[in-house]
Amino acid sequence: METIRNWLLPALLAAGQLAWLGTGAELAGEEVPGSARLAAVLAALAVETVALGRRRQAPVRALAWTLGTLVLGQVAWYDGYFGLGALVSLYSVAVRRPVPVTLRAVATVVAAEWLLSLAHVGIRPALATEWALGALVYVACAGLGEARRQWVGGRAAAARRLAGAQETRRRAAETERRRLARELHDVSAHHLTSVVITADAARRLGDRRPELTAEALSFAERTGIETLTTLRRLVGLMRDADGADTRPMTARIEELIAGFGRLGRPIEADLPHDLAGPAADAVHGIVREALTNALRHAPGCATHVGVRREADLLELTVDNAPPRGSVTSGAGGLGSGRGLVGMRERAAAVGGELTAGRRPDGGWRVRATLPDITGPWDPPGGTDRPGLLREQRLADPALVFAGAVLPLAFALVVAEDWTAASLRGALPGLLVLAALLTVHALPLLWRRRAPWAALLGVLATSWLWPSAVVLGVIPARVSEFLDAGALTELLAVYAIGVYGGGADRTWPAWVLSAVSLSSVLVVTAAAEGSLTGAGSVRLTAVMLFLLLVVMAAAVLAALWGAGLAVRRRRLRMLAVDDHELTTWLWHAERAADAERWRLAAKLRDAVLKHTSAVAEHARQGRLEEVAAEARSALAAMRELLHGLNASERRGGEE
Repeated sequence: METIRNWLLPALLAAGQLAWLGTGAELAGEEVPGSARLAAVLAALAVETVALGRRRQAPVRALAWTLGTLVLGQVAWYDGYFGLGALVSLYSVAVRRPVPVTLRAVATVVAAEWLLSLAHVGIRPALATEWALGALVYVACAGLGEARRQWVGGRAAAARRLAGAQETRRRAAETERRRLARELHDVSAHHLTSVVITADAARRLGDRRPELTAEALSFAERTGIETLTTLRRLVGLMRDADGADTRPMTARIEELIAGFGRLGRPIEADLPHDLAGPAADAVHGIVREALTNALRHAPGCATHVGVRREADLLELTVDNAPPRGSVTSGAGGLGSGRGLVGMRERAAAVGGELTAGRRPDGGWRVRATLPDITGPWDPPGGTDRPGLLREQRLADPALVFAGAVLPLAFALVVAEDWTAASLRGALPGLLVLAALLTVHALPLLWRRRAPWAALLGVLATSWLWPSAVVLGVIPARVSEFLDAGALTELLAVYAIGVYGGGADRTWPAWVLSAVSLSSVLVVTAAAEGSLTGAGSVRLTAVMLFLLLVVMAAAVLAALWGAGLAVRRRRLRMLAVDDHELTTWLWHAERAADAERWRLAAKLRDAVLKHTSAVAEHARQGRLEEVAAEARSALAAMRELLHGLNASERRGGEE
């Protein structure tokens, strides 16, 4: 099917050109070229057809070949070779290549067209007409191509979002396993490891420092309750919103660091006072993991935690001094092996990166660079929602160009019959006409962002026409071409229908435009002295105004309705996209919930029992049992984490 679509248009163009060569030229009274020139035309047509067949795969190359065939064909038969391949190729370039490439292509094609016109027409008024119309056609074609590129890009973005939602739904359970594994590792590493270390230290030093036993028991009870609360919150067993920690993140990080300091570590901290958002959450998790690793592998060594804000980034460093002598830890062998992986995942989750390694002095450094954002992080390319507004850097100027140049081109066509003296006399008026039409069309640049402002600007600038006639800066024979500037009103009313916000809010646009445009035309005609009739000039003006209002209202209302139809179609497509996206995300959430509740059952059986026992034994003053239950909880947590990792590997293999 794609092959048929690719070659259908070139075949139709070739068939049309051959039909013109066969019978069309004779029926139209055109002179058929001789055999040599006819062979050149046929060769150009064959090359053009082949080049157009490759316009989707290599649009720039296709344009170069079709431009060459345009030159060859029109040199051989200027009035009989259509040369539409250049237009089609230029459209393909605009659809498939960025705007700078399209602009260079337009400049090249227009230059070639102008040179051909100059060679054929010579220095005459008709040359200006040829140049104006040629440039208008090619610029409009490129503008349509860019509009199509924007539309195709929007649809492709919608397809990517839908595919992403489908992938999210497919990997929801795996993602939830990974997230819970990271959170559970933090709990086991920070809370339970701290209980084991303090309990072991109190048991070893209990004879020399009996006060450590009471401190260890109090710490174990408090930590056990906190661990239970955290675990239940993670798996959805307790959903009390009042229990959420609403303190500023800087205060929570400082409290975390102070807690590690109470375990006997000299820790310095340098933190901004206003940390917030996802990046601050990531900082909290990374600091907790880094200090836990330091506690496990280098107890007693000095540590420095620093967070520096630079431009739009947060730069976190956790530096451990090199250990002195042989250092052992009471928590050896209790790690799950996910510490560094978890820190990297936390950094990546907010769009940052993390590195860890030895310093030159033998210490250890964890360094993370995180975007300093206060809202949810949007992955690159993941939020480009298409809507009714699209930036079109070429299509918008092309539309203004059309609104200004087309009426001027009509004037130049008529000027072809003027004498040299009358043309010289009308030249200043033609220049004023061009300026007025350009100013009149400029508000169209804002028709997407502010359609009502664009329409009012168009209507307001149209009143410059009668003013110019009254002041005498436009001769009567030139002012008649101002009527063609009404094309701009048509485009502005169409834009109101597409971008204005619905029928109930935009229906006055075509009424207002019809009244304003008719008034301008009648006043301009009166200023020229063109209103004549059997009755008074006033009666003629009223009758002409009513006739123009009816005619203009019919055309403007039709364009406004067409704009509304386009708007409804786009909104319908967006609604379908949103519905599908929401459906897939809902399924993804359900899959994550299922995985969460499955893990809740395992936690209840394997971990929560031991963690509850830690707090209970601590309340009863049983230090030996506290250490044993904490180690059992850590072992159960580690086994659960290994099971999650195995499930994740199996899911990736599937």
